[in-house]
Amino acid sequence: MRIKGVQDEDFVNYKVPSMFISTCKCTFKCEKESGRPCCQNSSLAAAEEKDMLDGYLIERYLSNPITKAVVFGGLEPFDQWEELYGFISRMRIDYGCSDDVVIYTGYTRDEIDGEIFMLKGFDNIIVKFGRFIPDEKEHFDEVIGVYLASSNQYAERIS
Repeated sequence: MRIKGVQDEDFVNYKVPSMFISTCKCTFKCEKESGRPCCQNSSLAAAEEKDMLDGYLIERYLSNPITKAVVFGGLEPFDQWEELYGFISRMRIDYGCSDDVVIYTGYTRDEIDGEIFMLKGFDNIIVKFGRFIPDEKEHFDEVIGVYLASSNQYAERIS
């Protein structure tokens, strides 16, 4: 999987300790829609891209007794759909791990309905939907247990 980075222990993006994987693609749709630079992850786009084997990342995750979930975010995980799906498939089928997988996306549910349908075949998948809108008040999301930056954003346990 091509990534920008991995944080073995993250305590900010989900309600349990998680491995956070920063993906490497994004169309910057939030900035296009808002008409101004606003991406909180824009510096990540300039970071070096790394190619890591799914098995290596999964084994690294499984060897850590602290983490209880894998979170994808940073840029736009669904812009790397084949890689994202492949990772989750390996984690579930090859490694037998059913821990939560959380995916932060700026897409709306309607925009990625086909991908969501496919992910429903796996247990314990949570998706945070919605673009970042500047100057909005944050709100607490009960599903993922963290504050989200814009009122249109919400998380849903899809399976």
